Amino acid sequence: MLNQINGLHHVTSLASGAQSNNDFFTKTLGLRRIKKTVNFDAPEVYHLYYGDGAGTPGTVMTYFPFPNARRGNPGTGEVGITGFAVPEGSLPYWQDRLATFDVKNIKSETTFGQNRLRFDGPDRDGFVLVETDDDTRTPWTNNGVSEDVAIRGFHSADIRLSDVGASAELLRFMGYEKLEQQDNVTRFHIPGGTAANVIDITEVNAPSAHQGAGSVHHIAFSVDNRERQLEVRKALMDTGYQVTPVIDRDYFYAIYFRTPGGVLFEVATNEPGFDRDEDTAHLGEALMLPTQHEHLRAILEQKYLEPIID
Repeated sequence: MLNQINGLHHVTSLASGAQSNNDFFTKTLGLRRIKKTVNFDAPEVYHLYYGDGAGTPGTVMTYFPFPNARRGNPGTGEVGITGFAVPEGSLPYWQDRLATFDVKNIKSETTFGQNRLRFDGPDRDGFVLVETDDDTRTPWTNNGVSEDVAIRGFHSADIRLSDVGASAELLRFMGYEKLEQQDNVTRFHIPGGTAANVIDITEVNAPSAHQGAGSVHHIAFSVDNRERQLEVRKALMDTGYQVTPVIDRDYFYAIYFRTPGGVLFEVATNEPGFDRDEDTAHLGEALMLPTQHEHLRAILEQKYLEPIID
């Protein structure tokens, strides 16, 4: 069993528009845009990152906004709900705030003894705010949401599968332990991990998902550094998983592999961080391009990348 993984690092999804995506995460949810860059493989598309003030692993939601992309069809083999942690007693505030911003499908619920507020993103992305009383992470508060109610970072990711068995075995190999089960949802966590250390698996009888706007593309798990990442890679490959070589993503190093249930997992390093090319005080303000795409800056800004109004 692995002991290198700390919990979630980031979650990456697809969107249909950069402006609406930016507005939702910064103005509605009150997160900080910590990086404005482009997709490594499709530089005509933004890669937008949102999180706390520094882009701490376990707080970072990222998006590829493909202009006018068709919405995905939900189903099995994907992350269905991304959960954010908020302070205990803050859900009435969020209920009112989300309604003010005309957020769709707001619903209160209680799962595993925790009060939750479910809602949809601009592309019908599935989100939930989960009340916690022991999350000491410092939130970003410069977008009109006060510290006593602000989002702390991720709480969990909920994976929809037709069969739990093989993916549960993988999570246990990655260091997760089964915590409890409620109806068709099984909860796993990493003891001693970060505050973003929960994975739920929901067993459903449904067709396979088809990705599009509103779909989670992959979820990434945090390791401290490249040495620990290589240990994880070797262990996964020794177990029979097909794992990519290490890929430099500028702000972290990444490896990817597909789970038995079809979900794309990434293992990402906490180094070097989002301040490697911008001062922390100005994260997310300028368009930062990967070195190999810098020569495309003029055409990308003039023809492909819509201006984002903050």
